[in-house]
Amino acid sequence: MKITELLRPEGVALGMQASTRDDVIDQLAELQVAGGAVTDAAGYTEAVLERESTFSTAVGEGIAIPHAKTAAAERPGLVVATLEQGVDWNAPDGKPADLVFLIAAPATEANVHLEVLAKLSALLMHPAFAAALRSASSVEEFLGVVDAAESAYDEGRSVDVGAQGMPSGAAEKAERVEGAADMPSLPQVLAVTACPTGIAHTYMAAENLEKVAERMGVRIKVETQGSVGTKNALEPEEISACEGVIVAADKAVEMARFDGKHLVKVGVAAGISDAERLITEALSGEAPIYHAAAVSGGSSSDSAASEAPSEEQGRAGSETPAASQKRAWGADAYRHLMNGVSHMLPFLVAGGVCMALVRLVEPAVSTELPWDWSTPALVLYLAASFAKDLALPVLAGFIALSIADRPALLPGIAGGWIAAQGYCLDTFASMGAGGMAMAPSGFIGAVVAGFAAGGIVWALERVCRHLPDAVEGIKPMLVYPVVSLVAVTASMVLANPILGVASWWVDTLLGAASMPALALLGAVLGAMMAVDLGGPCNKAAYVFGALLLTCNMEAGETIMASVMAGGMVPPLALALSTAVCKRLWSEDERTAGRGCVLKGLSFVSEAALPFAMAHPARVRPAIVAGAALAAGVSAMLGCTCPAPHGGIWIIYAIGNPLGFVVALAVGTVAGAVLMALLGRSDSKAPADA
Repeated sequence: MKITELLRPEGVALGMQASTRDDVIDQLAELQVAGGAVTDAAGYTEAVLERESTFSTAVGEGIAIPHAKTAAAERPGLVVATLEQGVDWNAPDGKPADLVFLIAAPATEANVHLEVLAKLSALLMHPAFAAALRSASSVEEFLGVVDAAESAYDEGRSVDVGAQGMPSGAAEKAERVEGAADMPSLPQVLAVTACPTGIAHTYMAAENLEKVAERMGVRIKVETQGSVGTKNALEPEEISACEGVIVAADKAVEMARFDGKHLVKVGVAAGISDAERLITEALSGEAPIYHAAAVSGGSSSDSAASEAPSEEQGRAGSETPAASQKRAWGADAYRHLMNGVSHMLPFLVAGGVCMALVRLVEPAVSTELPWDWSTPALVLYLAASFAKDLALPVLAGFIALSIADRPALLPGIAGGWIAAQGYCLDTFASMGAGGMAMAPSGFIGAVVAGFAAGGIVWALERVCRHLPDAVEGIKPMLVYPVVSLVAVTASMVLANPILGVASWWVDTLLGAASMPALALLGAVLGAMMAVDLGGPCNKAAYVFGALLLTCNMEAGETIMASVMAGGMVPPLALALSTAVCKRLWSEDERTAGRGCVLKGLSFVSEAALPFAMAHPARVRPAIVAGAALAAGVSAMLGCTCPAPHGGIWIIYAIGNPLGFVVALAVGTVAGAVLMALLGRSDSKAPADA
């Protein structure tokens, strides 16, 4: 949406007389009402002032961009005023505001106001543009300045107030402004956000980084690596020109492109909770410089463990070098594992859903081979089997890829396949006797194979550095793949009997577990899903449930149903609480609560994170208790889920769907009730609660 589509002549007030910030907002709110964007001036003004109480919308240099997303707005609207005398707006540079844009956005899912904020912030980074607006002598001239600058911005041209198409009077006045030099339009800070599932945290971190950067007056571009692929990819010229890079990711991302840049590396959750610190550090010039050639583990797709410490490492300045090194290794291992899991999940989801569809097409199917099934059922069964068979090789392959880049992908996949099939030395001996001894090691073997393949290639690359330059060209095409493949194959053939025993023990333990034990395990995992809403505990519980699907089918599906129920309850409980206990929540929170319904039903537990951060004493205990209860009830009622994602949209695939709905309802109500009971003691609750 263009600024000039929202900003109409009747919404421009030049030379406004006002003595306070609230006076300016009141007058501009009346313009919003007159323009038809706002239906309730008082309600809209209250929402704007509530936003101001959270943080000042002044961006410095005499500019303020107050805004609100509220039901009092019927449609998006933008009005602006230049002030005869600036008013105090609690600006970061202490300067009074004399150029004020007021944005109205309806309480819908569309973030129209964020789009306008982003473009306004970028344009107002040019002092000459702001000077031309202040010096405009008529509304027509003011709108002409905006139109010319926005057109230049959209077309990728430099935003120059003296460019062709700008009214000559405004250009001449702008040129007389001291120090009004044009600034480059390329981003100052680049960022990459990525989480293992790529569904919620990736995009929440990106939105928060962009929002905070707008508030700070910083030009930023964020690349998201989510479940639908890479969006808003960073261009080479942007990387070359930027002042710093932020990588907020819990899985491996392509890092070699950032060689020589100041880089801040943190988990994706830090992008949601600590964006201002990250942006400040990236711009400070003091962030570690990333060197691709010195990456820990030899991977250009991994992070610079030594050069760019994690958030936790940054806070551990008093640790010994050995403790810091141990912490770094642990963070690296977690990231490598998450990279494998994130690529494996689509195979488990697709395979589980296809197998559930088989049961719909052929209700009487058994676990026997489908000799007499219909063609649709057979196709679905083959698709499900194909996806399931490839899940463990993909897990191992992408763990290895994260450690040692592309050369490790082949041996990693091969090692994962050997682990899944169970090949060992006895296999070949038993073939001659007419049998076939196999020792499948399941996900345990696949994880070991992935790390082994990555480690072997990492070591091989360092050994090959001492070879003559004449063989440089054959290393990636011949030496690395052949040597690593043979080494990993030999390692897994020897290790499979031992790893197979461990896998058999896990499978047997799950199969022999009584219902109370499964319910207790499910409740613990459900509580973990709600503890940090996308953090390490949440991811650990989710990955555990997903990996159990590759072990014991029946018990694994029971646990996966519990994990899903535990992850769905936090947003649903908040949606119920904001709808029923309205006095406990602000208007913006009640609006956001309505959006939690769809996200909760879709198994996006991170939707509850803003509420948990704003009201930890009230929200966190309630959602943890509700999630644990729902997960335990789901297991007790024998609910099963063959796919590790989908929420209510795969209800047809869930065993005992009615019981699953009951478990969700029990956990949701319990969480909402507990929130109401804890609301009185929450110091951040509204005063009238």
